[in-house]
Amino acid sequence: MEQTLKIRCKNNKKTLNVSIGATLSEIFSQSGLEMQYGPVSARVNNKVEGLHYRVYKRKDIEFLDLYSSSGRRAYIRTLFFVLSKAAHDLWPNCKVIIDVPVSNGYYVDLLPRDKDDEHWDVTPDDVHALRQHMQEIIDAAIPIHRHEATTEEAIAMFQEAGSISKVKLLQSSGRLYTTYYDIDGYKDYYYGTLLTNTSQLYLFGLEYYFDGILLRIPSQEDPSRLGAFVRQNKMLEIFKEHHSWQDILGMRTIGDLNEAIAKGYASQLIQVSEALQEKKIAEIADNIARHKGCRMVLIAGPSSSGKTTTSKRLSIQLAVNGIKPIPISLDDYFLSREETPRDADGDYDFEHLHALNIPLLNEQLNALFRGEEVELPRYNFHEGRSEMSGKKLKLNEKDILVVEGIHALNPELTAAIPDEKKYRVYASALTTILLDNHNYIPTTDNRLLRRIIRDHKYRGVSAQETIRRWPSVRKGESRWIFPFQENADAMFNTAMLFELAVIKAQAEPLLEQVPETCVEYAEAYRLRKFLRYIQPIKEDQIPPTSLLREFLGGSSFHY
Repeated sequence: MEQTLKIRCKNNKKTLNVSIGATLSEIFSQSGLEMQYGPVSARVNNKVEGLHYRVYKRKDIEFLDLYSSSGRRAYIRTLFFVLSKAAHDLWPNCKVIIDVPVSNGYYVDLLPRDKDDEHWDVTPDDVHALRQHMQEIIDAAIPIHRHEATTEEAIAMFQEAGSISKVKLLQSSGRLYTTYYDIDGYKDYYYGTLLTNTSQLYLFGLEYYFDGILLRIPSQEDPSRLGAFVRQNKMLEIFKEHHSWQDILGMRTIGDLNEAIAKGYASQLIQVSEALQEKKIAEIADNIARHKGCRMVLIAGPSSSGKTTTSKRLSIQLAVNGIKPIPISLDDYFLSREETPRDADGDYDFEHLHALNIPLLNEQLNALFRGEEVELPRYNFHEGRSEMSGKKLKLNEKDILVVEGIHALNPELTAAIPDEKKYRVYASALTTILLDNHNYIPTTDNRLLRRIIRDHKYRGVSAQETIRRWPSVRKGESRWIFPFQENADAMFNTAMLFELAVIKAQAEPLLEQVPETCVEYAEAYRLRKFLRYIQPIKEDQIPPTSLLREFLGGSSFHY
């Protein structure tokens, strides 16, 4: 007699009797659910698992589709896998590097397997052949198998295949067992869930892009079409600049980082990384000094990008150039609460551009640039009212305003100010170090970890609450920040190569406090699992002027 167990399906709130050892795919087939873009993974007791996962005990299960972040990641990882297999089939001696998210897709580089060979000049014909073979693999509906082996066996397997970045990562992971996947004998390692069959990849794009390849993915808002192509030349250039820094340090993957930490090179890595970042800030300040007629620096960036410390360090470098920086807070230009726009739920939308008194801001800026004196406003957050502060301001010849805020690069914010008076800086934590060549680290994970630490330390907000709010924060960024980032005259990457190794110590205990009973546990568990790959660096090695101190505490700047 077949043994069964009860499963609670959270999607339709039904209890199912399923066979012991049934996979999530089999349970979905039994559930009666229909998902146009799924399922691609599932939350099992609030941990995300792939559809290969077998159930041996009672569980709560929620199936996820492409509208969910977890489901989307599983789809994208599987695309990476198929792309890597297709490249291996066509060019057995090539090395695929899934590099950075850009232009609503992912930049991919092909390199010769021997690192001493010259760079591979990818051609449009190469991209066409790769796209065609990827489609053949998808059309063949090949099962994707999940395997578990001892880590020693996995290391030996990837060593033989020449996947050195995976070997370094696994050697430093400290784990007894490793999970890997294969498609028709081609084996690879991914640190998250994958789909169960290549045929589930119903949509992708592959295009020649700069000197490499752009892998395009379905839109999160409408998975029936590809995400809109947005050319991001400046963004890609800043990524490439940081890769050149990484090459100087020999630090392209977490395996490289762990190796350097183990050999005692952490202090040198921190010193060089901080110096390279300061050099970039000084370069931006020099460009501003040469920018004739510039009277205002506008600094924008997404949440936890380090805008505040960037503005403070940039102000110091402006002073070195003989310029006096005058900070202006956009928060003081909020409209009174009753005039604030509301969102779709009827709540005040304080992230809306028109929550700011734009006419007053432009009127006062132009008056200052004419040499007039103005009285700055002040926003009374307790009463939700705009009022005059009594603080007067008049600009001297060598003064430059420094304005920092999420809307700073939006042309509408300073539409009445001539462009020649403005210099725009976009600051963001663009994570350039990879886990290994096929596993990139999302830049949003870096920012979320920063925000979890900052919210706990300075705002008394739990990691659970920060994770709960994060999708809303990102939605606001997509509307008010990201569309304008290419307007920047300069881009500044606030992420440090060693950063994750330092913030790990403060982030992990906060993530462990997220209860298993809440949906936010899945994200907390994923971040904890990811941080386990990284060897720690002690915080006391970080200088007080470091941008990281904005989040960790101990900064010599006042916030």
